[in-house]
Amino acid sequence: MENMHFSSQNFINRELSWLEFNKRVLEEAQDTSNPLFERLKFLSIVSGNMDEFFMIRVGSLHDQIQAGFKEPDPAGLTPEEQTKKISFKAHELVNVQYNCYNRILKKALGKENILFLKGKELTDEQKNYVQDYFVKNIYPVLTPMVVDQSRKFPLVLNKTLNIALLLNKNGSEDCYFATVQVPSVLSRLVDIPCGDNMRCFMLLEDIIKMNLNSLFTGHSIITSSCYRITRNADLTLDEEEAEDLLLTIQESLRKRKWGAVIRLEIEKGMSKSLLSIIRDELEVSKEQIYEIEGPIDLTYLMRIIDMEGYDHLRYEAISPQVSLDFAENEDMFSIISKKDILLHHPYQSFDPIINLVHLASNDPDVLAIKQTLYRVSGKSPIIDSLIRAAENGKQVTVLVELKARFDEENNIHWAKRLEKAGCHVIYGLVGLKTHCKVLLIVRKEEKGIKRYVHLGTGNYNDVTARVYTDLGLFTSNPNIGSDASALFNMLSGLSEPTELNKLILSPLNLRQKFLSMIKNEALNARNMKEAKIIAKVNSLVDREIIEALYDASCAGVEIHLIVRGICCLRPGIPGVSERITVRSIIGRFLEHSRIFYFHSDGDTTVFLSSADWMNRNLDRRVELLFPIENENLKSEVINILNISLKDTVKARTLNFDGNYARMNRRNREIINSQEVFFDIASRKSINTVNNYKEVKFKSIAAY
Repeated sequence: MENMHFSSQNFINRELSWLEFNKRVLEEAQDTSNPLFERLKFLSIVSGNMDEFFMIRVGSLHDQIQAGFKEPDPAGLTPEEQTKKISFKAHELVNVQYNCYNRILKKALGKENILFLKGKELTDEQKNYVQDYFVKNIYPVLTPMVVDQSRKFPLVLNKTLNIALLLNKNGSEDCYFATVQVPSVLSRLVDIPCGDNMRCFMLLEDIIKMNLNSLFTGHSIITSSCYRITRNADLTLDEEEAEDLLLTIQESLRKRKWGAVIRLEIEKGMSKSLLSIIRDELEVSKEQIYEIEGPIDLTYLMRIIDMEGYDHLRYEAISPQVSLDFAENEDMFSIISKKDILLHHPYQSFDPIINLVHLASNDPDVLAIKQTLYRVSGKSPIIDSLIRAAENGKQVTVLVELKARFDEENNIHWAKRLEKAGCHVIYGLVGLKTHCKVLLIVRKEEKGIKRYVHLGTGNYNDVTARVYTDLGLFTSNPNIGSDASALFNMLSGLSEPTELNKLILSPLNLRQKFLSMIKNEALNARNMKEAKIIAKVNSLVDREIIEALYDASCAGVEIHLIVRGICCLRPGIPGVSERITVRSIIGRFLEHSRIFYFHSDGDTTVFLSSADWMNRNLDRRVELLFPIENENLKSEVINILNISLKDTVKARTLNFDGNYARMNRRNREIINSQEVFFDIASRKSINTVNNYKEVKFKSIAAY
C-alpha cells in the first residue's frame, strides 16, 4: 500500500465518530415524521448512550492521561486532545438535546394533556396530595447527609441523582454543605391528580425539594440544586492473577461505585458557592461540568412511553411474523434436516429458536445441548429450557460470558442458577470475551448421531430480538456441526481447532480471512475483473481493515459500507477512498446484523458474523464468521443489502468531513428499508400462528 493510506488525515477519530452516531439518534427525536412517544424514546436513548460513553470511552482516555500516555490515535489525536474535542462536541449535543425537549417535545406533550408540574403550579388539592405522598412514601427512604468537622463528604454513587444544599443553623452564620440522594428505588415520575383526560406528573426530586425543611429542622436552607455524577467504569480485569473469574467480576462491579468522576451534571442556575464545594470534593475540571436546563438524566422518559391509552403516539403495532418454513406439521428437527433456514429478526419471530431449545430439552433422543450466552433477558425462556434439559438428564454445557459489559450481574445470576440445576457452566476464556452466538444440539437418530446448529449475528435474548435487526441460520450441515463441536471443545477444554470446515474463528484466523477476501477483490480489480464489496456492520474501527479497503478502492473495487455507529474510515478522499460509500441507518429498530458480500469474480460469497470490524472483535474476542451457501438464502441476504443501500428515509451518508447528511430524495423512490423488510416477512409468514405466541414490538431502552 502507498504511504498516503497511513496519513492520520485519512482517519476519523473513534470517539468523535461515536458522538456523530448519537447525534443521528437525536435527529430521530427531532424528526416530526416520527410519533411523539417514539421521539421521546430516542431522546431518552441519547441520555443512556452518553452515560455509557463517558463511563467507558471517556473513562479510558482519563486513565491514559493519568498514566502519561501521549501516543496519538490513527486520526493523529493524543488522549488529551481527544478529551478536549469530546468536551466541545458533547456540550453542543447536550444543548441541542435539551432544546429539543424544552422547546418542542415538552410542548407537544402539553398539547396531548400530559403535563409536568412544578410546586408553584399546584392547586391546593394537589399540594395536599403531594405532601401526603411525601410523608408516606418518600420521607422514610431519604438519608440526608451533612458535611462538617465530624462527617466527611459522602460517597456519591455513580449515575445517582442527588440534591446539594447549603444551610445554616437558625441564628448562626456558619454554613454547612448537605446532600440528599434521590432514591432510585422509587419511581421518578409521580402521578398527580388532575382534570379528566389529563395526565399530570411531578418529578421525585421536585417533591423532595418542596419538603427539604422537614429533613433539616432547625436550619435554614440557603440554596439547593440537583447534581449527578458519572464515574469511570472502564475497569480492566487482571484475569491472569484471578484464581476465580466469578469473584473478580463481582469485585469489579463494586469498584464501579467509586471510580474517578468523569462528568458532573448540574442543574442550571446552581449557586457558585455550592458548585465550588462539589467541584473541589469530586475533583472535576470546568470542561467536565454540564449545566442542564431541565431535568437531569432524561432516561426517565421511558416511563412515559409505556403508558397505556396512547397508541396514537407510537409506531403502529406490528407482530413478528412466523416463517413459512415452519408451516409444516413436523417437529423442528425434521424441518431443519431437510434444508437450511434463515430468519430475519425482528421482522420474523424469534420463537423458533426458543421452541427449538424447549423441544430439545424434553426430547428423549437429544443427548446434549451446548450454547453460548452473551446477553440474555431478565426472564429468559431459553435459560428455563436449559435448566429443564439438565434436570431431564441431558448433558448441558453453557458458556455464560461474565465480562459482557453492564450485563455482568444478570449473567452471574443466570450462571449460578444453571450450575445449581446441573449444567456445566463455562465462565469464558482468560483474556477473551466470547461473543459468538452458537447453539448446538446433539441428537441420537436412526442413522446415528446428528448435530443441529443455530448460528446468529445477535444475542439469544428474546426481548432485544424484538427491536434489534439480526439474522440467524438453522442448519444440520455436518461440516458446520463438526465445527461447532470443535468450538465448544475449545471453550470448555484446552484444544485449539487446527482447521475448521466452514466456520472462521477469531482470534485464530478471522482477521486474516477478512484481509484475504478484501485483497482478493483488489487483485481482481487490478486484473480488470469486476470487483465489489458490500459490508454491513455496527462499527468500523480497525486500522488494518480500513487500510485494506483504501487499497482495494485504489485498485478499482466498488465498496459500499453500511455502518450504523462508529466509522473511522473517511470516504471520498481523492486517490484513496473515492470508490467507497458509507451509509448509516437509524430507524425504529436497531441495526445489528453483520453481513459481508464479496463479488469474487462472479463466484459470489456471502457471510454472516457476530463480529464487527473492530480490533476487539478480531483480536480479543471469540467470534464466528459463517458462510451462507444455499443459493436461495444467499439471494435473500444480498437482497437485504441491496434494500439497505436503497433506503432514502432513514439512511444518512457519511461525507468526507466526518459529518452525515440525509439522503437526497430528488428523483428517487422513497424507501424505508425497515418497512420493506417487514412487508417481505409478512408475505413469507404463516397466517395462523399454530401455537406461536405473538409478541407486539415495543420500545425498550436499547440503542
